[in-house]
Amino acid sequence: MSKRDHYEVLGVSKDASKDEIKKAYRKLARKYHPDVNQDDESATEKFKEVQEAYETLSDSQKRANYDQFGHADPNQGFGGGQGFGGADFGGFGDIFDMFFGGGGSRGRDPNAPRQGADLQYTMSLAFEEAAFGKETDVEIPREETCDTCDGSGAKPGTKPETCQHCGGSGQMNVEQNTPFGRIVNRRVCHHCQGSGKIVKDKCTTCGGDGRVQTRKQIHIKIPAGVDDGQQIRVSGQGEAGVNGGPSGDLFVVFDVRPHKFFERDGDDVYCDVPLNFAQVTLGDEIEVPTLHGNVKLKIPAATQTGTTFRLKGKGIPNVRGYGQGDQHVSVKVVTPKKLSDRERELFKELSEISGNSLNEDEPDNLFSRFKRAFKSDS
Repeated sequence: MSKRDHYEVLGVSKDASKDEIKKAYRKLARKYHPDVNQDDESATEKFKEVQEAYETLSDSQKRANYDQFGHADPNQGFGGGQGFGGADFGGFGDIFDMFFGGGGSRGRDPNAPRQGADLQYTMSLAFEEAAFGKETDVEIPREETCDTCDGSGAKPGTKPETCQHCGGSGQMNVEQNTPFGRIVNRRVCHHCQGSGKIVKDKCTTCGGDGRVQTRKQIHIKIPAGVDDGQQIRVSGQGEAGVNGGPSGDLFVVFDVRPHKFFERDGDDVYCDVPLNFAQVTLGDEIEVPTLHGNVKLKIPAATQTGTTFRLKGKGIPNVRGYGQGDQHVSVKVVTPKKLSDRERELFKELSEISGNSLNEDEPDNLFSRFKRAFKSDS
């Protein structure tokens, strides 16, 4: 059977770059690798075909010869190249790294100290608590080192034994015959689950794990100015470390409840203040609630609805200490829903004085004027 074109095997064009060729090779080698397809004999042949195509096209000289002579190149073949017996493997080392963690020569020491896992806790805060900060205690479920066995997992008076199957390395060599020769893979030892140790007499408190589930009370200092979704890190309050390693960290995420009057944008606070027609027309001095207490605000005469006043420094402290925000007060004119007879007479009199007569049959006088204006134009 004639060989397929190397470019066709890798699924690349004849002007493909080295990076494109390598990317295609890695994808196909991962797909057809014998260890991934142990029950598929055809995958081995496809993997061999992909390997041969990559060895040719990844080498500039071999590629040039192949482009000129094709499979008839007298210099091409495994005899003159670097197959599995060579030092380079034609890029196979990259695939080996993907499957076996760097070829097995750089396995992690199972007995080396390792940092514990981080934890996350969501804390609900009132609007004012987020603005000014607070101190509180929270109870966190987490794993800690077993006090009975000091984390060894062994019954007091006994010690874990070195795993005889892996020699304490936590990994075992597994040899496998392939069409390219014998490959030695390093895998986690299933006898000790990668710990390198066997516990025969297990601690009755932790069951041999060396760790127990507890609930830890932790004091939290919440800085002033935190916002919804922000978080702080409490160092060393996560899960306990392994083999004497440091504990992880606790991340506290804040869920700030909305306020019934204030809204927040960054360090600034916004609110609406309802005023009646007389207050905005004649002017007034009112008291406005802020996070820092009530303050007096002067409303000038002829103030329009939607006018916004700024109360400097009455907002929220910046969480990083960069000053303090402002409060923005927006005026909303409230129209009375019910009027007494006397109030109605006064509004009519005011309307006549201003030259705007009211049409009793058209309560929406402005709208009726618009309608009349459109009728006169048509």
